[in-house]
Amino acid sequence: MENNLILDKSKAFAVRIIKFYKYLCEEKNKFVLANQMLRSGTSIGANARESKNAQSKADFISKINIALKEADETAYWLELLIESGIVQENQVHDLYEANIELIKIMTAIIKTSKKGGKIN
Repeated sequence: MENNLILDKSKAFAVRIIKFYKYLCEEKNKFVLANQMLRSGTSIGANARESKNAQSKADFISKINIALKEADETAYWLELLIESGIVQENQVHDLYEANIELIKIMTAIIKTSKKGGKIN
């Protein structure tokens, strides 16, 4: 399989989200918030992966844009978990930063693609 930064990072992020989901369910009994975070956090990589088979540049941009929206939603759920006191900020700092990195990468991909630059 070819090496692709956004695909690799979003898949690794999804694995981390799954592990954090498991922790939230088993240790904190926070199923509703955990489910929301799991859905959006794993959807990032799924939509990024779909972009590989885009039928056009517009379709590619659309799929990456959906992944970007899912990453933003994931940031929201992580922020809620911290601000509600369910988890400490230091427990999710690295996960949150990885999510922000995905947002930055996808934002750059979208901008480059809209300008007609190289996509991969």
